Amino acid sequence: MSSITSVVKAANFITSRPTLAKVITPLAKKFTEYAGYREMGLKFNDLIMEETPVMQKAIKRLPSSESYARNYRILTAHQLALSHQILPADKAVKPEEDDHYLIPYILEAEKEAFEKAELDNIEVKA
Repeated sequence: MSSITSVVKAANFITSRPTLAKVITPLAKKFTEYAGYREMGLKFNDLIMEETPVMQKAIKRLPSSESYARNYRILTAHQLALSHQILPADKAVKPEEDDHYLIPYILEAEKEAFEKAELDNIEVKA
């Protein structure tokens, strides 16, 4: 399983290469349009699997207003899925609103988990 840290590094690599970014960016935008999560009122970070310890820690660190907004978006999307509907175009999440609000918290939690694993497996040589 890849970590968010490795995904962020790959994204930074792609965006630092203009030729590669010219090819990948339009494909990524088209994929995002076809994914349809914005029509359900969700942001990309709402789709990340939250059953891992790192994600649990990151979600707990969200400010209460952002946590409430996240839960509201998820509940709204569930209700829309149950009723087989999508949001009207004026209420769907716009591309500029689809920010990566959770990524800094995930990166911080992953760094802590990596440091903890390193310290737990440290070997003392006499």
